[in-house]
Amino acid sequence: MATTYLNLTNEVLREINEIQLTSGTFTGAIGIQAFVKEAINRSLFDIANEEPQLPFFAAAASGGTDPFYGNVTVASVAGQRWYTLKSGSSSITTDYSSIDWDDFYLTTINVSGESAPFVSRSLHYLGLTDWRRHLRDSENADDADTQAYGEPRYVLRSPDHRKFGLSPIPDKVYNVHFYAYSTPTALSSHSDAMVLPDQYGPVITAKTRYYVHQFKEQLQQAAFAMDDYKKGMRHMKNNLVNPDPVRMTDDRTYF
Repeated sequence: MATTYLNLTNEVLREINEIQLTSGTFTGAIGIQAFVKEAINRSLFDIANEEPQLPFFAAAASGGTDPFYGNVTVASVAGQRWYTLKSGSSSITTDYSSIDWDDFYLTTINVSGESAPFVSRSLHYLGLTDWRRHLRDSENADDADTQAYGEPRYVLRSPDHRKFGLSPIPDKVYNVHFYAYSTPTALSSHSDAMVLPDQYGPVITAKTRYYVHQFKEQLQQAAFAMDDYKKGMRHMKNNLVNPDPVRMTDDRTYF
């Protein structure tokens, strides 16, 4: 059974020796109980800000993608460099919270009219400064930024971080896959389940205890709670963020 907002709140209240809430008293909580409720959401957002690419923050699949390649797929257009990262997003506040720029992938698999052998390759992230220095002149001979040059090799990030670009400008339709992550939704109802797996609930409650002890000016207890939080974050990152063995790679960019 998933850990709920009420479960998390009462766990903290037990640890600080305060009266626990029920489903009936949860909404009208006041005083320290209300503070704990608010601190739990604050702690959840702290985790998302510190490590936004945890797997349970992954955005909903978009574009008929394959989880092997990413959770978002965007089809390129011949002669077009720039593409919106999140379809339908009206402002930066509704954009994805984080993008894995090191894991963009280009394929012609499932592209209409394409057959084997398919294009299937990683796109190397290239900063705009390097692109301007090494590739802009050759790609923008007419200064239009709309010429079709061939199969993309690099992915670029727009200055406002809301679009990705392809270099060279694609000569036809390709599927561009990438992994995107969203900010978690704040817990509201007593029955709302936390997005983290149950075994990582103590990470949230440790940070919440930190905020409570800070509020009460119990600095030693706050330091202990922060230490628990940091240990929990390290454990969670080791388990969930790039858990594969470290190996030697050549990540240099060649022009």
